[in-house]
Amino acid sequence: MAGQSRKWMILVATIWIQAFTGTNFDFSAYSSDLKSVMGISQVQLNYLAVASDFGKAFGWSSGLALMYMPLWTVMFVSAFMGMVGYGIQWLVIRSVISLPYVVVFLLCLLAGCSICWFNTVCFVLCNRNFTSNRALAISLTVSFNGVSAALYALAANSINPSSDSLYLFLNAVVPLLTSCTALIPILRQAPLDPLPPDALHHDNVIFLILNFLAIITGLYLLFLSSSATTQMSASVVFACAIFLLILPLFIPGVVYARNWFKKTIHSSFRLEHSGFILVHDDHLELHKQLSMREDSTTPLLNGNGSTPWAKKEVCCGSVVLKDQLFMLGEEHPASRLIRRLDFWLYYVAYFCGGTIGLVYSNNLGQIAQSLGQSSQTTTLITLYSSFSFFGRLLSAAPDYVRAKFYFARTGWLAIALIPTPIAFFLLAGLSSAALHIGTALIGLSSGFIFAAAVSITSELFGPNSVGVNHNILITNIPLGSFLYGLLAAVVYDANMGSSNGIAMTMESMVCYGKDCYFITFVWWGCTSLVGLALSILLFLRTRPAYDRFERDRIATQLD
Repeated sequence: MAGQSRKWMILVATIWIQAFTGTNFDFSAYSSDLKSVMGISQVQLNYLAVASDFGKAFGWSSGLALMYMPLWTVMFVSAFMGMVGYGIQWLVIRSVISLPYVVVFLLCLLAGCSICWFNTVCFVLCNRNFTSNRALAISLTVSFNGVSAALYALAANSINPSSDSLYLFLNAVVPLLTSCTALIPILRQAPLDPLPPDALHHDNVIFLILNFLAIITGLYLLFLSSSATTQMSASVVFACAIFLLILPLFIPGVVYARNWFKKTIHSSFRLEHSGFILVHDDHLELHKQLSMREDSTTPLLNGNGSTPWAKKEVCCGSVVLKDQLFMLGEEHPASRLIRRLDFWLYYVAYFCGGTIGLVYSNNLGQIAQSLGQSSQTTTLITLYSSFSFFGRLLSAAPDYVRAKFYFARTGWLAIALIPTPIAFFLLAGLSSAALHIGTALIGLSSGFIFAAAVSITSELFGPNSVGVNHNILITNIPLGSFLYGLLAAVVYDANMGSSNGIAMTMESMVCYGKDCYFITFVWWGCTSLVGLALSILLFLRTRPAYDRFERDRIATQLD
């Protein structure tokens, strides 16, 4: 029983780690100061943002480290990488030391790599402790990564509201302090006892409560963090936010309330068998067995490698039929993965959707500055962060509504991409209202994609290969950060000193006016439309496999 109770403490520790290690979201808060101190152009500043994102391309190194080091050691290595990467940048921005541009580039790379290592630690903790509810655990914990910017903004305002460089100091110190706090439950992790028959239902109810608390936390940060204009009010709001992060520790109280929740909520949601999980691992294995048995008795494939039932989709053309996935959960090693059309559709849809949203957040500081709204930078960062948090929480929607409304997770991905092009075309209008609405929509969309990606990769290309395959997928992030950021930087620099009402301060190389980002927003909007179209195509190609899985699951339950 000790293992079952302590796993919830580990889940809360994982929430804390995620909440305070999304340090890449506040880059916009100090990027203008860093640009000014180093005397660099917008293109050079973009390369520093790319370096931070490029650290994610080294995510495989964290898995390699886990082969030779215990989990807690990997966590502290992550914290020390971040402390060095951000701490030395803080010394640079404070003019304590002066470093060449290439050294600052490497520091950004190291800081970005630390984030990826922390994510690996969290994924491993969820996998080890919630084998039956892995998707719910991951979606919940990853969601809190989206509130990092709001928490850091409150922390900075409660210490010194006038210092943007303070963000770098907090980025260096807070993850280390969080790691020290999370160390105790991780070290005290007990072997998990076998789950009693009703334990899975009980866990699902607890996850429902935790998601409810998460929504309250997100709404609290969204509406109150921006109103904390003084140092005292920011301190009070920040203290209450910390209380909301500690609140999930009171799991024993949830246990005593189980009977009441079972009477009032259990009847509204079907918790039988796999509960809220859209694609359960046990059902996935059974689905594979049934599919292989059917494959051996029925000529399912025609000469072109497409399934007979897929021929009904003739209106979609041969591109929908070619080399379709036959079943979910089939393992794809890297060599096979890169030959799959479905993977490249997924890769480019992510590249044109979630990644472009991340690049937008990196440029928020300069966007606000160019429109004369530098004072709104923290508000915009908080807005993006909060809606990214809600997007991540919404990524669990397919699991919660499965009993009443079954829909392929790739279809949810396509729906999540719809707000992005709308937001960018709104932003092209460059009004204050459009800036806030567009930022919220992009945060919501990209947050959903970031959180849902792990589950989609696991379902389409195999749960055992998800570590390697997901790291291959997210190589699109540094690539997109470079290309999209370069486009924005070139347009920005090209419009400095032009005659269209745009001024330039030579000391800090700042562009002012609507033309600084207008072309960029139009291009980003068109690019995100391409991502939306490809995500719809991916849904059409994978829907038969999801439908087949659901039929097999229902058939086994009836038997």
